[in-house]
Amino acid sequence: MYGFLERRARDAMTKDVVTITRDTPLRQVAEIFDNHDFNALPVVEDGKLVGLLTKLDLLRGFIFTPASVVPRYDEIMGARASTVMRTSPEAVEPDTPLTRILQRMVDTGWKSLPVVQGDRLVGIVAREDVVRALREASSESPPPRSP
Repeated sequence: MYGFLERRARDAMTKDVVTITRDTPLRQVAEIFDNHDFNALPVVEDGKLVGLLTKLDLLRGFIFTPASVVPRYDEIMGARASTVMRTSPEAVEPDTPLTRILQRMVDTGWKSLPVVQGDRLVGIVAREDVVRALREASSESPPPRSP
């Protein structure tokens, strides 16, 4: 497990990230979620992270309110990502220790965190990535003991 202490976001993140824009219709977002086992989709414009849309955010569009007792499915699915996405999402940098990412995920309940260099998206770290890194580190030999 000692190897886990040395790992960083860059060591575990997915680099080829599927992204959307603010204008992506929620219907397309739902299709991406259906076709992939993603927890969230970064919202990117000109390479810059401008938001994050999770499965929970998608469900938020269907909340029953006094103004919309029965939400219209087709209308909601035709809406844009910008209507339900989170702006200013929590993100980490490539050199963020996985130990800190693990703690943030446990504390916040986040299932994935975008990885940014400045404001540019460079990857995403999901819970599954952290679990994989833990598993890999558990199979490594411990460092030699000092005499």
